Amino acid sequence: MSKTMLITGASRGIGAACARLAAARGWDVAVNYAGNAEAADAVCAEVRACGRHAAAIQADVAEEAQVMALYDAVDRKFGRLDAVINNAGIVALQSRLEDMSGERIQRVLAVNVFGAFMVAREAVRRMSTERGGAGGAIVNMSSAASRIGSPNEYIDYAATKGAMDSMTIGLAREVAGVGVRVNAVRPGIIETEIHALGGEPGRCARMGPGLPIGRSGTAEEVAAVALWLVSDEASYVTGALVDVTGGR
Repeated sequence: MSKTMLITGASRGIGAACARLAAARGWDVAVNYAGNAEAADAVCAEVRACGRHAAAIQADVAEEAQVMALYDAVDRKFGRLDAVINNAGIVALQSRLEDMSGERIQRVLAVNVFGAFMVAREAVRRMSTERGGAGGAIVNMSSAASRIGSPNEYIDYAATKGAMDSMTIGLAREVAGVGVRVNAVRPGIIETEIHALGGEPGRCARMGPGLPIGRSGTAEEVAAVALWLVSDEASYVTGALVDVTGGR
């Protein structure tokens, strides 16, 4: 029977790259998205072109009820869950903390921290062998910002990724004995539209040449690490924070 992977925030960027690579490696994919149904449908089409089953499922992970509905849809449409890439996340316009609104900070925390916790919780409830599951793997999409802090840009985003790192380490130790592995990938300067959302679409061009490796990275390079972490090749890896940063 085919294995099923849920990827949150999979309509664009790293999430979409993970969906494409997962399909190429034989996974059926539940493509979660927040608002862009057309983009999610396009990713599903790419998954199906690999001969795999796909479904686009809308949910704002900042809302617990919507996360529950997301997993209910995965249960109905696929009948099983073997891996989750906990990828959904947002960034706001580059700003110093003193200029950030409370509303902005609450929204970033709601999606990137509360949402990540809800997604991981429901994954464990389904995959834990203590609860009748067959085991599985969770990959949290963190960021090098968690250790750099992103001063003068978005320390709120960086702080949420620090929370994700801590959650990864703690949850990995909680569920290692019940068949669930939990790891995090920490991308660096990656060519996705998140930089435009932060107000600087040319950020990769500005920063890439100054990195030790001499360039920015691609979403596909991040996806390759995430897919390795859910694979049997990483069967003894849990609680790891894997930097994909070009040496930054």
